[in-house]
Amino acid sequence: MNRLSRLLLCLLALLPLSTFAQPKPAAVVEGEDYTVIAAAKPFAPLAGKIEVVELFGYPCPHCAHFEPLFEEWTAKQGKDVRVTLVPAAFGGLWDNFASAFYAAQQLGVQNRSHHAMFEAIHDKRSVPTQNVAPQELAAFYAAYGVKPQDFIAAYESPQVAAQVKAARDFALHADIPGTPALVVNGTYLVRGKNFQDMLRITDALVARARAGK
Repeated sequence: MNRLSRLLLCLLALLPLSTFAQPKPAAVVEGEDYTVIAAAKPFAPLAGKIEVVELFGYPCPHCAHFEPLFEEWTAKQGKDVRVTLVPAAFGGLWDNFASAFYAAQQLGVQNRSHHAMFEAIHDKRSVPTQNVAPQELAAFYAAYGVKPQDFIAAYESPQVAAQVKAARDFALHADIPGTPALVVNGTYLVRGKNFQDMLRITDALVARARAGK
């Protein structure tokens, strides 16, 4: 075997390492990529599950842009990851839409109507945000087979009021600066430079939780 043949064999032997080796994901840094929440408190803990909470608001245009990216990310998660949507109840119109979210959940139409609500507010402009009345929200959910009186009854129910309060308390405890926001296991508040960076950091924190670190 001549020198050239030996050199080619060496290169071929190294090829799988250089071609297929995957770089390790960049480490996440406390204070830069995420904040540790004092007295960690998951929103709805479930044994054996890693909780990822998205705090969002229907009136928030950034949440509308983030929603399809987060849906795609959610679809890729393992069975040990539980994604929970929590409407931000910052007062005023935010509380109205938080109540609408939980009323829709109670009536079994939240999953089907979630994307459409963003679209109705930000694209079609068929649902107002300022001074929105329960009757206007009921008209939106009527497209999903919900009778207006049933929606308003759920919207004004003690159960929905308690859920909105729980959402508000969670956001206050986690010191949420705005929406959209992601919280992993009630422990880590994701920061990030943009939406993709937020998801990268969330992936790393989910992996950390999975490893029990």
